[in-house]
Amino acid sequence: MRARRLTGAVAGVIALTLTAAGCGLSGGGSDGGKATAGGCEVDEGNVGSGKLTGDVKGTITFQTTNLKKDFGDYFNGVIKTFEQAHPGTTVKWVDDPGDATFTQRLVADAQGCTLPDVVNINVNTAIALTKAGYLLNLDKKAPDAGEPFTPAMWKSSVYADASGAEVHSVLPWYSGGIVQTFNTDLMKKAGLDPAKPPTSVLGLFEDAEKIAEASDGKYYAFLANPQLRIPADWQQMDIKILSSDGKKFTFADDPKTAQWVEAMTKLYKSGGMPRDSLSSTQDPANVYGQGKLVYGPTNPNFLRFIQQNNPSVYKKTGVARFMLDALGHTVGAPQYIGVATTSKNAATALAFARFLTNAKNQLEWAKDPNVVIFPSTTASLNDPFFQSVKGDDPFAQARKIVASDRRTATADEIALTPGELNAISAQIQLAMQGKKSAQDALDEAQKKANALVEQGS
Repeated sequence: MRARRLTGAVAGVIALTLTAAGCGLSGGGSDGGKATAGGCEVDEGNVGSGKLTGDVKGTITFQTTNLKKDFGDYFNGVIKTFEQAHPGTTVKWVDDPGDATFTQRLVADAQGCTLPDVVNINVNTAIALTKAGYLLNLDKKAPDAGEPFTPAMWKSSVYADASGAEVHSVLPWYSGGIVQTFNTDLMKKAGLDPAKPPTSVLGLFEDAEKIAEASDGKYYAFLANPQLRIPADWQQMDIKILSSDGKKFTFADDPKTAQWVEAMTKLYKSGGMPRDSLSSTQDPANVYGQGKLVYGPTNPNFLRFIQQNNPSVYKKTGVARFMLDALGHTVGAPQYIGVATTSKNAATALAFARFLTNAKNQLEWAKDPNVVIFPSTTASLNDPFFQSVKGDDPFAQARKIVASDRRTATADEIALTPGELNAISAQIQLAMQGKKSAQDALDEAQKKANALVEQGS
């Protein structure tokens, strides 16, 4: 597995953490010194090499990210069941709004030694807190923690600690899915068979060229803005986006990347994409809902949107497995649950984290009609709720497809900062306009992106 890069934005947060509180874990010495994590005093049992032990009792704080408003009944039920199973425990639930400053705010809590005992975090925050030593090393403290989860997701959900070693510091929780969605009527008009969707990214572009030839500008394959396709297309094509140590971009050195840019350029010039969408931030879901795009967004939740807002287009919508391409499986960015090394009741916190993410509780939440999420546990994905789908309803079929793919899906291996994505996309846009060759654009994009990495490190 490729090493994950510490993105510029997160590197800045970590730099702040290092300046204010030191980094990493340290155990008590022979002189009676206390064990610390990121400068915060912790129980020796939280950071030592042995398995975490202790009674499940006492009070812990559990923090989610923007979930209380819509899912209060579910989480209150989980908490009540846990407390009943473990008399003497109290779980205090708080909910963070999850805005753009979430990671900085959480790291500030960690610096102040007030990180919640059990915390819901995304990939970038997991990177930051693991690097600084604020999350339990589950490989040491709970060696069997990965058993409920799909092997691929568990294996890929590792992040570098202060020494650079990749460790399991989080439990995979829920994630969205990814599928192909398409307007079957428009596909037929373009001479394409909806029963035979593309199986590779470049195969998608070949079909899109046929759409450009047949549509005469009345409809399009998809929008032109490269930000809508990076890095998803590149990951599926198994392009070597990062160096082996994860510190530099290397996408310009992979010949497949130039092929992709050339395919984007050809399709743009042939009219397969709206001319005004090259740098537009318009939502492809809305354009698809107007019946002007053959291929829709890949998030299954989009199907709910179309069903509610454009039922006539929904009836024409087909779904298929996402293009596995050279990678052989899909990727995704799951939400995680971490346990703070600074927890005063770490045994209770870990027990609750494992209870929250077990197969039963993940499945129960996934069945909520108000949410479109997919669990990370093998037993949940094997449940008839996901596998025994009848009928040809697009959303139902998408649920079955994604649940099947989640068995082999891995966590995202790269997270681009907005600055990096803008820098890369700007160069590709120049190539698509015929102002640069594909390779020249990629070379400059890589140079600019690497400069941003250096500035943030």
